[in-house]
Formats: sequence, C-alpha cells, structure tokens
Amino acid sequence: MDDPEVPVIPKPDKKRPRRLTKGMYILPSLFTTANIGLGFYAILQIFHGGPADPGRFDLAAEAIGFAVLFDGLDGRVARMTGTSSDFGRELDSLADVITFGVAPALLAWCWGFRQLDLVGMGLWARLGQFGAIASFFFLMAGASRLARFNITSNPEPSNPGRPGKKYFVGMPIPAGAGVIAAVVHFYRGEPVTYWYTALSWGLLLIVVAYLMVSTWRFYSFKDIDLRARHPFRLILVFGGLLAGILFFHHVVLFAIALLYTFSGVFWRLKWLLRRKSTPPPPAYKEASQTS
Repeated sequence: MDDPEVPVIPKPDKKRPRRLTKGMYILPSLFTTANIGLGFYAILQIFHGGPADPGRFDLAAEAIGFAVLFDGLDGRVARMTGTSSDFGRELDSLADVITFGVAPALLAWCWGFRQLDLVGMGLWARLGQFGAIASFFFLMAGASRLARFNITSNPEPSNPGRPGKKYFVGMPIPAGAGVIAAVVHFYRGEPVTYWYTALSWGLLLIVVAYLMVSTWRFYSFKDIDLRARHPFRLILVFGGLLAGILFFHHVVLFAIALLYTFSGVFWRLKWLLRRKSTPPPPAYKEASQTS
C-alpha cells in the first residue's frame, strides 16, 4: 500500500534558469554595441576636427579611450557569466576593426599630417603621403592581429617564459589604438603643424603597427580575478591609479600607454639577453658534436 502521508515533491522547473541564461547572452553584446557606437562617434568628430576646432580631435581620442574600457569589460563579463559565444566573438572582432582600426588610423592621419604647411619644402612635401601610408600600415596590422587571434587557439609568444593566458602574443589592437588616443589627448587635440613632429609621429605609428603583428609578449591582465579577495596594497594601487586618471588624465593616460608599449620591448630584450647568456644544455652539445 502507498503511504498517503508521504509528501509529493514537485519536479524543479528547468525553464526558468534556461531563460535567465539565454537572456544573459545579451549583456556582453551590449558592451560591444557601445564599442561600435563610440568608434562611429570618434569618426564623426575626426571629420569635423581642425585647427579652428581642435577639441574635436580630443573628443575622438576620448571616445576611443572609453571604447578600450568597454572592450575589456565585454570579454570579462562574458567569462564571468559563462555567456561566451561564437556570435559574440565575431561581433567583437568586427567592432575592434571599426573602433580600434579605422577610427585611430583616421585620427592619426588627420591630426598628425593633414594640417601640415609643406608648400615649397621639396622632399618634405611628401610627408603627408608618408603619413597616409603609416596610418594604413597601422590599420592593416591591427586587422591582421585580429585575424591571427581568431584562428589561433593557443598562441605562444616567441619569448614565452611560462605558457598560459597571462600574456598576449603581440600588442592587442585596443592597446595600439590607446597609444594613438593617449598621444592626441596629451596634446589636447592640437594638431601637428611642424614636419619633424609629424615625422616622429609617423615613425611611432609604424613601431606600434609592428608590435601588433609581432610575436612579442604583452601582459594581458587576465590573471586578475575580480571575484577573489585582493590584498590591501592592490586596492591602494587601483585607487591611486583611478584618482590619477580623474585629476591628471592627460599625463597619466599618456604615461600608461607608453609604459605598456615599452613593456613588450622590455620583455623581448630581457628574453634575448637571457638566451645569449644561458649556455645550451650538455645533451644539445653532445648531439651537435656527433652530427
């Protein structure tokens, strides 16, 4: 006989968490959409910028800077919520081409080369063409960097150290765009008017483009777990950095961009010096002698 006093336990409703998880997939895409909107806004400001209104260039640089922040948030939110998808990755790559490729390349040329007075300067009159080539080189390097990142499942830098997700292979395209935006923001949007400054600017574009397509390693900040407890010192560092950006954003952002750029060069040189100073293992020597 069945016991009538035994309570009947209802089956759990599985539809509710499934709907919640499905809706969470929209959250990373919202940050990506904001990324695209900021890139489009930056392009509009670049077209209206000039010596009479240099603030437009500064607004474009600030828009690219905020897009760098949103680009970091969409990937981290997707990993924290477990809502990564192929659609989100493809949309993020397309957004990066617009916001961190096309917009910074236009900003680099319009701010650094379009306002030059090169009439009657002979060879230097071709500096504007050199700037266009350097800006296009930056755009193609950024697009190539994104394509390599999409097709490589486990990239490894040429100076890997310890393998893992702690480092990027080559400078990421948001960091390259951040360098351009930080320099323009440092000068408060005032366009370049001297040939030697424009020449240095073009060389910087080429260097940043090369770092993006290189196999040198750059810190990825992916090992920082925001859900874990952090020591008090780390909280002080983030608090001081935030305060510096709020009150001295022109200088602090410029310094951060340059430090991150030279960090890849530093790790590369350190790896080369270590490889030259470290002798090969005995097994390698014996194998080379027998061959």
